[in-house]
Amino acid sequence: KDVQKETEPHVYLSKEEVKEKIQSYNSSVTDKLKMTLNSNGIYTGFIKVQMELCRPITVQSSPSQGTCAHGNNETAFYLPHDCVNTLHISSTNTVREVIEALLKKFFVADNPAKFALYKRCHKEDQVYTCKLSDREHPLYLRLVAGPRTEMLSFVLREHETGEVMWEAFTIPELQNFLRILDKEENEQLQILKKRYAAYRDKLEEALGGVWKPG
Repeated sequence: KDVQKETEPHVYLSKEEVKEKIQSYNSSVTDKLKMTLNSNGIYTGFIKVQMELCRPITVQSSPSQGTCAHGNNETAFYLPHDCVNTLHISSTNTVREVIEALLKKFFVADNPAKFALYKRCHKEDQVYTCKLSDREHPLYLRLVAGPRTEMLSFVLREHETGEVMWEAFTIPELQNFLRILDKEENEQLQILKKRYAAYRDKLEEALGGVWKPG
């Protein structure tokens, strides 16, 4: 079940509560991805983000050149739906910074404004997916929920179709989307043609059996 925003109020922890939460969190970790509390009260740790992207992403084929205009050194492709990435972040990092870090790690040249970070959690035997606001702090959410990803996980998606900032796309990107859509449309058309051709053959075969003189 997707919900647009979190309806529960946020309860922020005191420094002592954060310390106790981190100790409890680290005692429950099974993958060695523990949190570390610094003397200034800021803590660091890891989050895992599943990439659930439906549209192709533009990736730099030559990362050493840095982010630049779309050209021959960039290519667009679909990212595997089950791709999961682990990020090391701090409690001060916001959702927007996490999105930017993810795209940078994958050398994605697309505008970060095209993407949104969601949290997925279990409540009363149901799974809820909620879009996080840019000012949220993912590591705080991870700490409060504990290390079990079935209780809380993070998902990167594109904005919904009605929310897409089309002005954030370049002309080459939009043209590439059209080419991919044309290709997919042609593939689906060929599948339909084969399916109906098979139906027609079976119908003609059945009709031939019915009208065959005995």
